Amino acid sequence: MLDLENKLSIITKACEDKKALDIKVLNISKLTPIADYFIIASGNSSTQVMAIADEVEDKMIEAGAGEVVKEGYQSGRWILLDFNDIIVHIFHKEEREFYNLERLWSDEKERNNLN
Repeated sequence: MLDLENKLSIITKACEDKKALDIKVLNISKLTPIADYFIIASGNSSTQVMAIADEVEDKMIEAGAGEVVKEGYQSGRWILLDFNDIIVHIFHKEEREFYNLERLWSDEKERNNLN
């Protein structure tokens, strides 16, 4: 069984290998029960976004992480990969700027005084 640190490492390396932009790892464990971490990354095109998602999924399956819940793959604009304790958001750079999840979750952290 993979521990959390290994999963984080595998996912971030897979993103780096496909030249993902602005990779962020957010610890959300004290903010919500849905996951312990969000990993957010982006690509310059739908093709790159899909390639990043494919690489993350392939590397996690190779490592024994089991099945992944995947949403948004067909559009290639915002792909979500759910590994239970880690949710990976891979955005086209324009969608990332629009939705700005980093700000949303940092605002939530401030509202809860969880510094």
